[in-house]
Amino acid sequence: MKKLKMGMVGGGSGALIGAVHRRAAIMDGEVEFVAGALSSNREKALASGRELGLTDERNYASWERMLEDELSLQEKERIDFVSIVTPNHMHHPVARAFAEAGFNVVLDKPMVHTSQEAEDLMRVVESSGVVFAVTYTYTGYPMVKQARHMVREGLLGEVRKVIVEYNQGWLASQLEESGTKQAEWRTDPARSGIAGAIGDIGSHAENLVSTITGLEVAEICADLTTFVSGRRLDDDGNLLIRYEGGAKGVMMASQISAGEENDLRIRIYGTEGGLEWRQEEPNYLFHKPAEEPERVLKRGNDYLCEEARRASRLPAGHPEGFIEAFANVYMNVVAAISAKQEQAKPDGLSWDFPTVYDGAQGVHFIEKTVESSRSDEKWSDARWRPPARQRQTL
Repeated sequence: MKKLKMGMVGGGSGALIGAVHRRAAIMDGEVEFVAGALSSNREKALASGRELGLTDERNYASWERMLEDELSLQEKERIDFVSIVTPNHMHHPVARAFAEAGFNVVLDKPMVHTSQEAEDLMRVVESSGVVFAVTYTYTGYPMVKQARHMVREGLLGEVRKVIVEYNQGWLASQLEESGTKQAEWRTDPARSGIAGAIGDIGSHAENLVSTITGLEVAEICADLTTFVSGRRLDDDGNLLIRYEGGAKGVMMASQISAGEENDLRIRIYGTEGGLEWRQEEPNYLFHKPAEEPERVLKRGNDYLCEEARRASRLPAGHPEGFIEAFANVYMNVVAAISAKQEQAKPDGLSWDFPTVYDGAQGVHFIEKTVESSRSDEKWSDARWRPPARQRQTL
């Protein structure tokens, strides 16, 4: 299979997530990084491109110039997809422009700032027919796919309760005042959006629950707090959630939990048993049948479901982690784009990645959580009601 040509907007020198995207995309040898507009600053964009080995012709000073010049190339010479890894406020204009022009898009989360922007992107994606992925990274872990399989196969019975938490400590002090770029934009409402911790990592927690269980949020009772003096967005969130069908949930998302690193974990309890998974030990899934001893399922083994086996690159006993999970999102996006180019129908495994609809659901969740926290009402209606045309596509 020919390699797909990848372009990137954002993610230049010093940007952690840009480097992660590039490494993940090329991991399986099916993608080459050929073009980029790697910063909003012209000089930094060009310097970053040279540092990463881009040719002068495809090292762009702005994303607008990149779009214009790529469109001027013959179709077979253009980039096959663009990865957008800018701060949140640039997600909508850049993603919209590339998707409307017919370029496939991989976009970092949260997808956009508002539900209006999300609805606009859904319309553009549907009308253009492009492949559009949102990088909720943790969906790429093999044992998350195994957990989803087990829940959907009914091994837990009817889901009654979900507890999900994402604990970090990196913003326990006012790091944004020290010149740390990642802290600066993530705590700036103009660039990050209306939410801080709940948008940055709470969105991952929401998507993890949705991916594994398929549960739909009905109502939220949220308490968002800004603990660090002078900070303009929440840095800690605690939610009670009622799901459609009667299941109950507890969600915690905190970036002031001193001493924690990247502690995302989920516990799911049904009528027939429970599951537990932790991101910092991602190769193990704990299954707790109601009437049997606890079982530990391990990544890389043949007894796992097809989706989990597909997402494993190494034999059992050889740990895989974050980069590989990220690469699994790209692996399936590449398969979907390749099938589209060959006018072939991709199999279901190829479409196993978060889409524009998952991104829109996440934006809605962030808005409703902020709304609930600001309200004096105990419970806020948080049902997501996409337009009928999009609902049929989900």
